[in-house]
Amino acid sequence: MTAEALAISSKGLTKRFHGQLAVDHIDLAVPRGAVYGFLGPNGSGKTTTIRMLLGLAYPTSGTAELLGVPMPDGTVSVLSRVGSLVEGPAFYPYLSGWDNLARYDAADRSASSKSAAARIGQALERVGLTAAAKKRYRNYSLGMKQRLAIAAGLLRPRELIILDEPTNGLDPQGTREVRALVRQIAAEGITVFVSSHLLAEVEQVCSHVGVMRVGKLVFQGSLPELRHTGAARITVRTADVAAAATVFGKLGLTDAAPGEDTITAELGTAEPELICAELVHAGVGVRGLSVESPSLEELFVGLTGEGFDVDH
Repeated sequence: MTAEALAISSKGLTKRFHGQLAVDHIDLAVPRGAVYGFLGPNGSGKTTTIRMLLGLAYPTSGTAELLGVPMPDGTVSVLSRVGSLVEGPAFYPYLSGWDNLARYDAADRSASSKSAAARIGQALERVGLTAAAKKRYRNYSLGMKQRLAIAAGLLRPRELIILDEPTNGLDPQGTREVRALVRQIAAEGITVFVSSHLLAEVEQVCSHVGVMRVGKLVFQGSLPELRHTGAARITVRTADVAAAATVFGKLGLTDAAPGEDTITAELGTAEPELICAELVHAGVGVRGLSVESPSLEELFVGLTGEGFDVDH
């Protein structure tokens, strides 16, 4: 993929803390217009990577680009086109949602004060907080607080939104609200880069995924490509397991695991119909036949060596 087609790219991006590798030579390739899920257990290097991408931390080695602009040298020129939420929102509890956004907006020297009210009103509308605009921030639910933080990132037109664990700590309703907002932002053609340790985020909102494990990027690609990394297995129920195993061997099926009245093996490129026909031709009585592909959870556990929080 060409550099122009990428919203985020990195080459050998590395960060050491006191000799410890936190991010280990990762090569990111986030297509423009994608919803890219940056997935991994807590402590796998996701937030450190995001901080380097945004110029909040300097890499030990390697390079990164946002919207084709090298970082951190291009911070001033590119960050006006990028919205972000990193390590939780920071707002004044005694001010209203509107007044908090007004302070954010006033800090942007490139924004005209004459159109501030229009920008703030539009940002609140996009995140569904118009009715709560005058409500004090301290009285917002967690979901509302996250949505206000995303609104702050949408005060100006953006080409890229970077969200670090946007549903962390939210109840199911708040999670649904933020998830719907991510879909809405993506539908407007904005690239969304969202880090998470929740499988539901990836399955329900993301088109592409990168999987981190102890600082390394162990997978990157589209969701269909991820699903295809797992080998499907065929299971046959039969009273003659030994004969079925012989047929499996002749067909070149690997990793066969015979049981008392079942046998399983990796399906590979073989057609289940052909396997069934060969079993019957060999006189093996087939009581049942099924094919199962590994779930996303199983694939992630295989990639990272750890389980993920699968709460919705």
